[in-house]
Amino acid sequence: MTTPARGRILIVDDEEAARKSLGQILGEDGFEVALAADGEEALRQTAETSPDVLVTDLRMPGMDGHELLSRVRQGYPDVAVVVMTAHGTIRSAVQALREGAEDYLTKPVDVEDLEHLLDRVMNKKRLRAETQLLRARLDDKYRFENIVGRSPEMLEVFRLVEQVAPSQASILITGESGTGKELIAQAIHQRSPRRDAPFVKVSCAALPETLLESELFGHERGAFTGALARRAGRFEIAASGTIFLDEIGDIPAGMQIKLLRFLQERQFERLGGNQTLIVDVRVITATHRDLKQLIQEGKFRDDLYYRLNVIEIPLPPLRARSQDTPLLVDHFIRRFATANNKDVVGVTDETLAALMAYAWPGNVRELEHAIERAVILSRDRKLDLTLFPSLPRNEARPQRQAGPVVPGATLEEIERDAILRTLEAVGGSTSRAAAVLKVSPRTIQYKVKQYRAGQVTRPRSPASPAGEQEPAP
Repeated sequence: MTTPARGRILIVDDEEAARKSLGQILGEDGFEVALAADGEEALRQTAETSPDVLVTDLRMPGMDGHELLSRVRQGYPDVAVVVMTAHGTIRSAVQALREGAEDYLTKPVDVEDLEHLLDRVMNKKRLRAETQLLRARLDDKYRFENIVGRSPEMLEVFRLVEQVAPSQASILITGESGTGKELIAQAIHQRSPRRDAPFVKVSCAALPETLLESELFGHERGAFTGALARRAGRFEIAASGTIFLDEIGDIPAGMQIKLLRFLQERQFERLGGNQTLIVDVRVITATHRDLKQLIQEGKFRDDLYYRLNVIEIPLPPLRARSQDTPLLVDHFIRRFATANNKDVVGVTDETLAALMAYAWPGNVRELEHAIERAVILSRDRKLDLTLFPSLPRNEARPQRQAGPVVPGATLEEIERDAILRTLEAVGGSTSRAAAVLKVSPRTIQYKVKQYRAGQVTRPRSPASPAGEQEPAP
């Protein structure tokens, strides 16, 4: 049954006339109404119909309103309870509020007051449901399963995030552009005691010094041309939560002093103001620049660096964790195929080898954009190399000799050829070859060592006599 726009209401009253009268009026006003003459019947109907709001009299024979309230709160916590009471028993209504009732009305009930109260309760329930849904989506987005990586390097990052998230320490996230620094910052916030407070982001490289100061600390009316009213800064907005300062290496010298003062004292003044404000905010920063080099060049304060870098989380570039590339490719294909209603399920083996061999100077962000473009332009279920024009081509490289003749070659010969060809395609990286062939890097290393020791023969070429074999490298 579809719930009406105004909600599903259960009215509980032992007085039949009052019960039916309220039910008729609320039904005409767009509520879906059920009636119960006592507490036992109310519990049965609550179990069967799951009302949004239960409106009950407090004084009833048998199970009174207080006991009904208690049992509903225990068994059906999502059902809001409104109590009705006579003028002489207001104290009982106040007690019901302490026991978990949303509100109370005095009898005889004013219908307009009841309708306003029900609308308010329904709006509160909807807001609570939307908040829970949003929080669930945030948890899903920033859980580690969606920050894709199973390489040792990324597992170490995840371990650090879990360890430092509950603390209050300032954190510096370092790494090249496109490695996912903002995602890690948000994951830290979601796992911290501050998760229910704001997470506020500021790009320090995008604003000149005056505007950056106003953005961070706010300003008073008349502080500068165009400042027509007082404006709260990001630190105020992030109170009790987390502020993420991206590209902290680009912050001007004057702002470095003011940020240092805030980190030391948790105090600041709005631009153009004299009132000192104190806020509790956790600071997470990120940069792709070498801050120690900037300190040596006199462009970044060393005392600010040590305040920001209580704990450092370095993010590896994609080329240093190429075994994560197949996972990322699959992740982005699923996302963009769904978003664009395309029947794309993967990439060809040749394409995956090329994707793994490429250095990806733009890191995960560059790979993400490349996959999105390929999915949109694809006409087949698997993406091929023609959809990745930016990948380097190796047409000038001499072709390897033909592979082993099948049938006629042994499994050992076929395996050897597959490993050597894959290693060639991925630039000699054992970890990348292992990811393509879906074996461990140690297996690849062991096999190559065997080949070099001459323990496994090279596959016969079509021109080789059937009884002759070429020596292993």
